[in-house]
Amino acid sequence: MRKILILLIGVLIISCNQRKKENQRTDVKSTTLIEKSENFDWLLGKWKRLDEVEGKETFENWKKIKETEYSGIGFTMQNGDTIKQEKIRLIKTSGKWNLTVKVPEESESITFNGVSHNENEFTCENNEIDFPNKIKYWKNENKINATVSGGEMKISFEFEKLDN
Repeated sequence: MRKILILLIGVLIISCNQRKKENQRTDVKSTTLIEKSENFDWLLGKWKRLDEVEGKETFENWKKIKETEYSGIGFTMQNGDTIKQEKIRLIKTSGKWNLTVKVPEESESITFNGVSHNENEFTCENNEIDFPNKIKYWKNENKINATVSGGEMKISFEFEKLDN
């Protein structure tokens, strides 16, 4: 009787360890899927706006700081002078991707909270400000597009990648 009890306990321990290993493999697969959809490397590089008004040129330059942070700078030039500039950060904090925008004329950054994202796009919102209160970026083949919107107003951007 004692031998049977020891054998049953041994089988139980082995089956529990096997189930734990299977769960660990499932967790690794889930993590890999999450990380894949949280990769915004398609933003990286130097971009030029295609649909800018005549006489102006708008650019965005993006780099990856670490797995949970991307940094960008957007600027518009006219007659060789920078007439507009903004520092942009896409950063994951507390498990959520947020976009912060800092312009020189303001003392503080404005944070747009992430509301959705996948491997080809992200959308962030801040309903506490008038305009823009929604920013969306998405990959469009070898280009990137963006919209800033609020209320009835919406501005669209289309960027092509510049050779590095």
